[in-house]
Amino acid sequence: MDINKEAYKKYVKDTAPKSPILKNCCLAFVFGGGICVLGQLLFDLYSNITAYDEDSVYMLVCISLIFIAALLTGIGVFDNIAKIAGAGTLVPVTGFANAVVSPAIDTKAEGLVLGVGAKIFTVAGPVILYGILSGTIYGVIIWIISLL
Repeated sequence: MDINKEAYKKYVKDTAPKSPILKNCCLAFVFGGGICVLGQLLFDLYSNITAYDEDSVYMLVCISLIFIAALLTGIGVFDNIAKIAGAGTLVPVTGFANAVVSPAIDTKAEGLVLGVGAKIFTVAGPVILYGILSGTIYGVIIWIISLL
């Protein structure tokens, strides 16, 4: 069967299920907002029960959210939540934690070195690499400007 590209595109467009964009956006907003509310609750809790300064409390909140996301990924709950929430779980730091833990779980049968150690950063590695690289370049540019 010969089919040209335009006919194929039309066929795919006609037969592909339509995505409920409004519903998906609302769910992402609710779940993402829920994660932010949880972060604010943790901030208020840590502020009241510790004597740490504000920056340290922010760090505790971030660490707590990463731990919760990693734990939920490890016990298989995070992926079920993400199926419903979509980008609502991807955008906050919880999505990054999931991106680090998931490959580690998937490759644990291959061993600690060749499995987990080699594959843990397959998804998050480029984010870390280019984040550090762009931050360094930006820092060098600001440093050069400050010298002038």
